[in-house]
Amino acid sequence: MSSRAAAYSQVQAQTGENDLVVQNAPLVKRIAHHLLARLPESVQLEDLIQAGMIGLLEAARQFDASHGASFPTYAGIRIRGAMLDEIRRLDWTPRSVHRRGREVAQAVREIENRTGRDARDSEVMEELGMSADEYHQTLNDVSSAKLFSLDEVSPATGETREHEGDDEGPEQHIQNAGFRQSLVEAIGTLPEREQLVMSLYYEQELNLREIGEVLGVTESRVSQIHGRIMLKLRARLADWTE
Repeated sequence: MSSRAAAYSQVQAQTGENDLVVQNAPLVKRIAHHLLARLPESVQLEDLIQAGMIGLLEAARQFDASHGASFPTYAGIRIRGAMLDEIRRLDWTPRSVHRRGREVAQAVREIENRTGRDARDSEVMEELGMSADEYHQTLNDVSSAKLFSLDEVSPATGETREHEGDDEGPEQHIQNAGFRQSLVEAIGTLPEREQLVMSLYYEQELNLREIGEVLGVTESRVSQIHGRIMLKLRARLADWTE
């Protein structure tokens, strides 16, 4: 290819990338607003949008239509991933929240192993010597800290993974598939009301206030229910995440 033809091809590629960015810029704002509804007030919308635009630009440069996915689907993953990277960089979740969450999840697991049924809130509080206020605050904190869809959690580390690469090896692929299957089964063991909360939050992408309106309870109560679900699932998936 001549240098002139190569230059022309490069201009065409850049034009195509710019078109993709312009057409999909509203997607950045939509994802940012959805994430912001789950975050503390210290996280700024502008920071999420800025990070998301970087993700969109990267998606436009790297998108390959031959892989079968539509660009909005591909870009949405990259945009969300860039925003989550920014949130993680800011490290707004105190270590104490993660520690208390692990302690409650462990108590839930031990109670369920002993009794063969769902752990009751009162039993968890007694197990840990927590007051009702401390316990409910922990549930609220855990609910706020869980930003990500559960199928983005690494079975190897328990950490979130926003960029599940195409270079994933067969062993890791099988492990991840096994984890997701275990997750589906664990969600299936939840009471119907809790399964509804999961569906509204992760599939329908309603925020806590909207879910409260559906259930006829307060936003704070939905936050506690969501936090309890997260800890319950963490306890039941401990063999994968520990």
